[in-house]
Amino acid sequence: MMPFGNALLDFVRTVPAGSKFRLAPTPSGYLHIGNAFNFVFNWLVARVSGASLLLRIDDLDADRKRPEYVQDIFDALHWLGLGWDEGPQTAAEFEEKWSQHTRMPSYFEALETLRAKGLLFACRKSRRELVAYDNYPAVFRDQGLSLDDDDVAWRIRTDHDLELRDFIVRRRDGIPAYQIASVVDDLHFGVTHVIRGTDLQPSGAAQLFLARCLSEPRYLDVRFLYHPLITDASGEKLSKSEGADSLKALRSQGGDAGVVFRQMGAFLGLEEPHPATAAELEDLFRLLIS
Repeated sequence: MMPFGNALLDFVRTVPAGSKFRLAPTPSGYLHIGNAFNFVFNWLVARVSGASLLLRIDDLDADRKRPEYVQDIFDALHWLGLGWDEGPQTAAEFEEKWSQHTRMPSYFEALETLRAKGLLFACRKSRRELVAYDNYPAVFRDQGLSLDDDDVAWRIRTDHDLELRDFIVRRRDGIPAYQIASVVDDLHFGVTHVIRGTDLQPSGAAQLFLARCLSEPRYLDVRFLYHPLITDASGEKLSKSEGADSLKALRSQGGDAGVVFRQMGAFLGLEEPHPATAAELEDLFRLLIS
């Protein structure tokens, strides 16, 4: 078994009953095999450990969200044969009851907590202005702006060793940013375990920093496991698109989800024959951890 496979087995053996995992896709494009792998990892560990699984769709970025991308999430999960225990069952139910926009008051409450602690500063620097810097320059913390000014982002003063230095917690359009919403949502739903790609390790560190700033010790107890990224033929990270790499394209070509599970078997270094369904993968893992 590959190193990550061993790490996954070690991880699942330490998950207590009553834990909660989550799937947290963003409807900003059609999902690809890398997204499917992440879904399956979280589903698998939840199932074999007796934990519950939440579907949480992160849709604060209204500029990139499209109805067909929301529907694609449900289509992909059903195609993979993955169920979940909490969250919307349809796109319509998601829009009505589960959208992040229904939890806006909680995000703003967290932002006000950070503001009251004097941890925030206003910024009007654009991405173009910041592209020349490896990280956010401390000199930009004082731009002579108020948090109440129009068209300013709210940034939080971070430790110097944080990779996402002085990251944004409220966008210039007034919408809470991803990092703050993710922490608040995980706390709201009682998430205890998260499996995600290594590309999100900087975000993970930023979210733990936010939890400390918010005096939320529950979040500091959340356990994380980071899996290697699935790459394309050229070794590049997969990105959401409308192209041939999407799960939608696989489905439209009549492909079955076995292609995902067979690739997962090879990725984990499992002996052949590789699992062809979610149920086969679950049975194999139950044998491995027994």
